[in-house]
Amino acid sequence: MSKIVVVGANHAGTAAINTILDNYEGNEVVVFDANSNISFLGCGMALWIGNQISGPHGLFYQTKEQFEAKGATIHMECPVDRIDYANKVVYATDKDGTTYEESYDKLVLATGSLPIIPRFEGGDLENIQQVKLFQNAQEVVDKLQDDAIKTVAVVGAGYIGVELAEAFQRNGRHTLLVDMAPTCMANNFDPEFSAMMAKNLEDNGIEAHYGEGVDHFEGTDGKVTKLVTNKGAYDVDMVCVCIGFRPNTALAEGGDFELFTNGAFIVDRHQQTSVPDVYAVGDCATIFNNSLGGKPGYIALATNAVRSGIVAGHNVCGTPLETRGVQGSSGICIFDLKMVSTGLTESAAKRAGIEVLTTTVTDCQKAPFIEHDNPDTTIKIVYDKATRVILGAQLASTYDMSGNINMFSLAVERKVTIDELALLDIFFLPHFNSAYNYMTVAALQAK
Repeated sequence: MSKIVVVGANHAGTAAINTILDNYEGNEVVVFDANSNISFLGCGMALWIGNQISGPHGLFYQTKEQFEAKGATIHMECPVDRIDYANKVVYATDKDGTTYEESYDKLVLATGSLPIIPRFEGGDLENIQQVKLFQNAQEVVDKLQDDAIKTVAVVGAGYIGVELAEAFQRNGRHTLLVDMAPTCMANNFDPEFSAMMAKNLEDNGIEAHYGEGVDHFEGTDGKVTKLVTNKGAYDVDMVCVCIGFRPNTALAEGGDFELFTNGAFIVDRHQQTSVPDVYAVGDCATIFNNSLGGKPGYIALATNAVRSGIVAGHNVCGTPLETRGVQGSSGICIFDLKMVSTGLTESAAKRAGIEVLTTTVTDCQKAPFIEHDNPDTTIKIVYDKATRVILGAQLASTYDMSGNINMFSLAVERKVTIDELALLDIFFLPHFNSAYNYMTVAALQAK
């Protein structure tokens, strides 16, 4: 049996710890985490801020006490200072100043990611917020009790920024959305889908400023009052900066790690790093991107983090298990507009130098004679021009068609061709879809 040390206990770390404790008796498991809580579902922050849920309690699914009941030793609010990889020792200090020197046989690094916060002039003014941890969200919720905060600017129009823009608007604040990109969610969807979301945001009162980069902030009495971009200046009472994340790999110092272009730990399909007996999981590590032929990449999603933690948990206990890779499947729902995607967009394929074709269909969700609750759905499928293998898909509708993206995720992983999709056995019932449903039609009309 082994002594296993896990650094970090959010999604990836939690998955690894539970995999070890639930499947392998006799191992000693020691966990260090810098935070005061475990398993916070950051994807629910915007729902909390926007009063779409009653509070944050349901955003946690694991506790320190549950881990301890299974036999693990848990050190919370105890950041790791350094790791001696040659001698396999972890050094940490808790909030009371108590120091720890913990040896290990196997080490799992689940240190996650950190928000990218550029050093803007005036960036230290009060009410300029970041939103990643529970404490960040709690601070924003508390500050919104002040009616003097009337206008909120969100910097960054990716998934998190768009979700926060909706949340502040639902909270009764005038909301600005600012991004250097020409539209919102440009990394996740092709322009025609981003345009749907941009119109949705505009129709719901959000003031968007695309193609604008933040220059600096101005304030009065230590509080932010103005956001200044390269194209204008805007009066604000709060700013949320969410322009992206970077892998938290500060603990790589002292180890002979192979790192990705963005600094993430490069791992093999067992989640093992280039340092013997050291594994990395979640946002601090690379992942295999099946839509790019299985090449290592970086896709920071909670679902990917959980799967990587499960894979590592089995491997550190001696059961060989390889990751299958991912397609980067994701989705968003804003003011009832639902959009999902998996694999490559047409834009991403072109950036990768892959020659692709696409097929797009807009049709009602259910059989045409269903007269109620039968909105249109738009689907776009991206496939390789030479091999005709499906590389990605995007769907948008006010109808919840999100489950369909799982089929396309599997299609990308299994290298299904657009012609095979055209003859796939997709069930028909008028309550759910059409006999000639939009997925089949899209495949049939492919060039």
